[in-house]
Amino acid sequence: MTRTSTCIYHFFVLSWYIFLNCYISQQGEDRRKSKVFLNGGQWKYLTFLNLFLQALFYGVACLEDVLKRAKGKKDIKFITAFRDLLFTTLAFPISAFVFLSFWILFLYDRELVYPKALDGIFPVWLNHAMRTSVLPFSLAEVILRPHCYPLKKKGLALLAVASLAYVSRVLWIYSETGTWVYPVFAKLSPVGLAAFFSLSYIFSVGIYLFGEKLNHWKWGDTMQPRKKRK
Repeated sequence: MTRTSTCIYHFFVLSWYIFLNCYISQQGEDRRKSKVFLNGGQWKYLTFLNLFLQALFYGVACLEDVLKRAKGKKDIKFITAFRDLLFTTLAFPISAFVFLSFWILFLYDRELVYPKALDGIFPVWLNHAMRTSVLPFSLAEVILRPHCYPLKKKGLALLAVASLAYVSRVLWIYSETGTWVYPVFAKLSPVGLAAFFSLSYIFSVGIYLFGEKLNHWKWGDTMQPRKKRK
């Protein structure tokens, strides 16, 4: 894909995520839908946080596209490095995690994650826009453009910080309101919760490593992290 085509693609995906974020933010005005966002608002859900994250990433990608055409590669190294760090450590792993974790739990027992009562509140297309299309967009980004992965220790540390921050928010909401963000948490004992959160992070690490391998398979050694010489 040419540089111009990639720029157009990034702008299209950015526009899509901006539309989704704006559309969802307006749903709080509906009485039925506003009940879903009680005790923490829409930002208590990883799905909505991911939509904001994807909009942020594609915004940075569009900025990098424009600046690269205007100034050249050497003058925007910081923007390119930030784009790659954002995608490799957060945007790709979290979008894949949202897709996989949601549909695995949904197919096992949808009441654990997305009760049937929500079908009458949120349209089917919105559910797929939030939880299905996010992965194909991320996979397309891997295929269309190379991304330089950070050293594993740094990448996994950033992923761990993001995971810990979200788990802390989930626990804080429960301590303040007495309600869990997702129904599945109410079914688990404290030990079960600890195991669930630990396995979720391990799952995220697996996704991160898969993304790194996929990037290497497509683009070769040129985009692999360079170790500092002692």
